[in-house]
Formats: sequence, structure tokens, C-alpha cells
Amino acid sequence: MIITGVSGSGKGTVLKALEDLGYYSVDNLPIELIPKFAELIKNAANIRRAALVVDIREGTALQRFPALFNRIRRQVPTRLVFLDADDATLLRRFSETRRPHPLGTGQSVAASIRRERERLKPIRALADPIINTSKFNVHELRDTIYSTFGSQRTGSSGILVHITSFGYRHGIPSDSDLVFDVRFLPNPNYIPAFKKLTGKNPSVARYIRSFPQTQEFIQRISDLLIYLLPHYIDEGKSYLTISFGCTGGHHRSVMIAHELRKRLSQAGYRVKETHRDVTKKV
Repeated sequence: MIITGVSGSGKGTVLKALEDLGYYSVDNLPIELIPKFAELIKNAANIRRAALVVDIREGTALQRFPALFNRIRRQVPTRLVFLDADDATLLRRFSETRRPHPLGTGQSVAASIRRERERLKPIRALADPIINTSKFNVHELRDTIYSTFGSQRTGSSGILVHITSFGYRHGIPSDSDLVFDVRFLPNPNYIPAFKKLTGKNPSVARYIRSFPQTQEFIQRISDLLIYLLPHYIDEGKSYLTISFGCTGGHHRSVMIAHELRKRLSQAGYRVKETHRDVTKKV
């Protein structure tokens, strides 16, 4: 298993999780030594699985990795996992840890991230799977690796469902697997008493829920998702992002996302709920 991806995406956490699963783990092995490492692992009687991290710290040698990877996987069963995250999340993580970007301090972190993405494009194109870690904390990322690559499962379902609300005026979340448009529901924003509230407010939620199309939509979407999730699990999917959108992301999408989170939790799934645009101006 070769782990790669953008800096700040959680490669260290993933490597430690794989080590917990019994992988012989190596961080930042020089490119030139990877073929020899693969050969040693193949012939080692006491090592069944191995994982290593290859990333931007390799410098100019990284350009040789795609050809080297194609050669290695013809000799040894090899999987390339690419970790990604959105720019806002990466900037926040670098700010919180106060660590410099591996490309140095001669430019802004944002510029380093853009430069790194460009250099990793050929490697990203070879990867399967590509895991977006933007919505994961450390524990959720570790659980995802356990359920994806290990025999142990966290929770009864083996999948982490992330449900989020958003406003179409701010764009669709880029990591969405399923997107549902709830702008057909009556809009509380036109009621002055509700304008500055969100869909989690009991009065607002009660108003949205009072319409028959709301009740029918919630029931139909619940039935659909409860039908779909076992099939996603059978295909090996370990996390699923479901996004509900309305105009501003304050009322209808928030209420629906909150309700679906409760229903899927009651059905036995691990569900995380977020509301991307509730703090943005209506």
C-alpha cells in the first residue's frame, strides 16, 4: 500500500492506522529505495502487508514515481491511495498546527498548496481510491481506514455517512456523492420572524414540516437512502457524503439534513451532520 496526497490531508494518521492493522509501515522512503523495499517485502516470510508514504518531500525525484509505480505493481500487488482535502481545510490545519508547508516559507501556504496540487496531478491520476478527508477528524479518518482496509468494523454498518446542508448561491459542496435540491419546499426566508433563524429552530422546522410535500419528501428520501446504503457497503464504500441544498443554506436544507441524520442514525448508521452555510449572509 502506497499512501500519497497533499500535505495536511492526514497521511500520518492513515499510516498509523494501517500499522494498527498489521502493516509494516515506513514514512518518506526515498524513491530510489522503493523497488528494493518491495522486493524485500515480497520475499519476507514474517511480513504479509506493508505500507509506505510518498509525497512532496521527495522533491524533484517525485517526477519518477509514476513510471516506478507502474513497474512495481507488475511485480508485487500494490495499491496507491491518494488523500485530498479542500483548500480551506488545508489552510486551517496548517494554521492550527503552525507547521510550515513542505515546499518552504518563501511563498504563502495557499500558493504552496496550489503548486503542490499541480506537481501531484500525474500521481493522483493513478490512485484508487482517492479519499477526501475534509470532513473527517482524526478519529473518523482512522475509523474509515479500519473499515476500508481492515477486517475490523467500527459500528454495525461499516460506513460513515456525512450529511450536510448548503446554499446553492454559494456553490455545491465539491465532495458530494449525492445531492438533493429542496428549493421546491416553501421558503421560510420570506417570513420576517424566521429570516434570521435556521432550520434547526423548532418554529422554523415546524413550519417547513407542516407542508405535505415535506413529509412525503422526507419519507421517500429516507427509504431511498436506507435501500442504497447496504449496496454502497457491499461495494466497499466506507464513507458517503449526502448534500441537501436550498437557496441560502439557512432554512429548508438545514431542517431536511437534520431530520435525515436522525432517521439514518435510528436505522443504525454512523452519521455526521454539518451545515456549511448557516453563518453566511442570507
